[in-house]
Amino acid sequence: MPALDYQTAFHLAPIGLVLSRERIIEDCNDQLAAIFGRTRESLLGQSFQVLYPSSDEFERIGARIPPIMTAQGSYADDRIMKRTNGELFWCHVTGRSLDRGDPHAAGVWTFEDLSATRRVAVELTPREREIAAQLVTGKTSKQIGRALDISSRTVDVYRAKLMRKYDTGNATELLQRLLGH
Repeated sequence: MPALDYQTAFHLAPIGLVLSRERIIEDCNDQLAAIFGRTRESLLGQSFQVLYPSSDEFERIGARIPPIMTAQGSYADDRIMKRTNGELFWCHVTGRSLDRGDPHAAGVWTFEDLSATRRVAVELTPREREIAAQLVTGKTSKQIGRALDISSRTVDVYRAKLMRKYDTGNATELLQRLLGH
């Protein structure tokens, strides 16, 4: 039986793992590459931006991470990401910085594909994807507004748009659809 070391554990982990510096993929495992439909080699040295549906989302989420990571020591969310073939999917992302004072300097990130239980059923704009990702956490419009630095009224407008797109009659039905029920 081969020896189990940290390198082997990293590469055989059942979820996507990334070591990053300044939001650049320094190393990743084959599971991350499989999740995004790429080869491991094609991801090395790339910006995390290649994994996002839009550069807008890459920038906004990147700006949201440091204050949370500095305060809590780690960051986690469910968000919509993009495979190489263009398919959008729900992904649970968790990260820990090696230096809380400089969260993007160097970190360890996990990516878990949630598409088996949660589908992206309709075409959404980048802001709708962000609002949807916040809604599935159970946050109120006020909390979402604070997290995204927009007004709670703007959140309500986007929630209404999402309800129309998902053809739901109320917020509970919308949440159920977003969660894949």
